[in-house]
Amino acid sequence: MKRTALITGATSGFGLATAGKLAQNYRLVITGRREDRLEKIKEDLSHHTDVLSLCFDISDLEETKKQIKNIPIDFSEISVLINNAGLALGLEPADKVDFQDWQSMINTNVTGLAHLTHLLLPTLKQQPLSDIINIGSIAGSWPYPGGNVYGATKAFVAQFSRNLRADLLGSSIRVCNIEPGLAETEFSKVRFKGDEAKAKEVYKNLTPLFAEDIAKQVKWVIEQDAHINLNSIEIMPSCQAWGPLKVNRESV
Repeated sequence: MKRTALITGATSGFGLATAGKLAQNYRLVITGRREDRLEKIKEDLSHHTDVLSLCFDISDLEETKKQIKNIPIDFSEISVLINNAGLALGLEPADKVDFQDWQSMINTNVTGLAHLTHLLLPTLKQQPLSDIINIGSIAGSWPYPGGNVYGATKAFVAQFSRNLRADLLGSSIRVCNIEPGLAETEFSKVRFKGDEAKAKEVYKNLTPLFAEDIAKQVKWVIEQDAHINLNSIEIMPSCQAWGPLKVNRESV
């Protein structure tokens, strides 16, 4: 029998690519905020598997709770949760940001992810084998100017994944945090609030990761033998590496 996977943020980027990658072997519950895109994706993927689409924003806790509570019985045995929905807003220094941008990132990347996970834990524990895949970021481990709260939210995802693993030891649930580096999706367009020129500059003259690369990792992780738990995967494009620590030289 096919396992059922719930994917947040399935209307673009990593979420969309993962839905496409899993469609051959999994039943899908796809979620997102853009109903027109969701319905088109559902129509396309329904040629390969059973698909349920749910239109809601995970930062809206009451709506999330309602949507999860009302999942039809034939899609209710979810055994794969892919916490993909997330965003970065702005790249300004901490003293120049719009605080609402920080709040929006926390609401989605931290509160929304934790809340949805909490709602689905009882269902996941009932299945013979379950997986929680959190899409983190190398920004959760490696600071950079302008990363401020976005990086902090991804540090939360990394530690939350480790702590879930500890709490769920002995259950049927495995947990993995996948941490991509530079990847070309709608991420930069969202970060720069629709400024496509700025977004394109991020990927100029280099070959970044693509959404399909992360989808492959997700599928590989959840198809490991049951006795294997991959705790985390840090993945960068070959054109990216760590930089030296910065210093501030005083003028003489």
